[in-house]
Amino acid sequence: MQTSQDRILTTHVGSLPRPPELRELLVRKDRGEPFEKDALARLTRQAVVDIVRRQADVGVDIVNDGEMSKPGYSTYIADRLTGFGGHEPAKPRLDTRDHPNFLAAYERMTGANVARRAVCVGPVSIRDREPLAEDLVNLRDALAQVSATEGFMTAASPGLVPVFQTNRHYPTHEAYVEAIAAAMQEEYEAIANAGFVLQLDCPDLAMARHTSFQDLSEEDFLKRAAFHVEVLNHAVRNIPAERMRIHICWGNYEGPHDHDIPFPKVAPILVNAKPQALVVEAANPRHAHEWTVWRETKLPDDKILIPGVLDTSTNYVEHPELIAERLCRFADIVGRERVIAGSDCGFGTFAGYGKLDPDISFKKLRAMADGAAIASRRLWGRA
Repeated sequence: MQTSQDRILTTHVGSLPRPPELRELLVRKDRGEPFEKDALARLTRQAVVDIVRRQADVGVDIVNDGEMSKPGYSTYIADRLTGFGGHEPAKPRLDTRDHPNFLAAYERMTGANVARRAVCVGPVSIRDREPLAEDLVNLRDALAQVSATEGFMTAASPGLVPVFQTNRHYPTHEAYVEAIAAAMQEEYEAIANAGFVLQLDCPDLAMARHTSFQDLSEEDFLKRAAFHVEVLNHAVRNIPAERMRIHICWGNYEGPHDHDIPFPKVAPILVNAKPQALVVEAANPRHAHEWTVWRETKLPDDKILIPGVLDTSTNYVEHPELIAERLCRFADIVGRERVIAGSDCGFGTFAGYGKLDPDISFKKLRAMADGAAIASRRLWGRA
């Protein structure tokens, strides 16, 4: 993994806006409706080329495929693994369930989230290796056409899957997570072996407290989060820590977020995860103040931070000076070489759903690059 040796590098969390035609096909496939497989493959290949180039053009250093092939960052596994079927609606989030007027207004802006939330109804194992193989080739070919510092690829962590795919087969939650880990290990290793940085998405360590795992006490939730990290570490035991990063968040949606579990309670669990880089929300109004966590929770010497300096739930474009201020704040605590600029979450978490305008999303990424350049001049003392 490249680090900020002579300037602050830039990256983002993963998902980016998909082209309309591709988005439509992904939604149709996810719904089980007829679609043209060849057209989907062609559109995906071109979308990856275009999205990688656009990232490079706006100054993103560590780029990815934008999750162009996936209907959702967490739900895509139902097409790659056995044992999943049907659909089960999500539990109402604790922070928004008592605000029906807000929810109705929000849906008018974002559209309905039609992502399929399949249910685990049988043994989990690898079903189809082709989608991952295509993802790896598409990103490799796209990277060959641009000048980028590095490429990364996202994957659902073992603990994330139960947040979106309810268990109706395994006798315990623990058995379910362990089965997912065994099945996903091959995907994790394939991404790293292809030369990309593996990003493990883990909103289960934060967001799930007020969504899928809301029925647990706080103590039991934290025990579950620690268990998820333990299982994840076992699943990536063959991958060097410096080839991985881990992302946690409290949900990429506008809302009160007044039921979010505080980061200080989660940070001691997060630092036990094997991946070298910690990708953490740090820009939105509910968690921007938690940069102070790193004064009390020591960042292990072998880890680096990728704090969110862009809020991905609003179309405000952050000023580069604000971005630089945020980056310098983290650098003052953990050291400039251990900070990479990132976003709070993805810009296109689910195909066909979201309030961020695609062009504004890239304005935000450009602002991040400009802010990182300002911070670099301050931190390295250059004119």
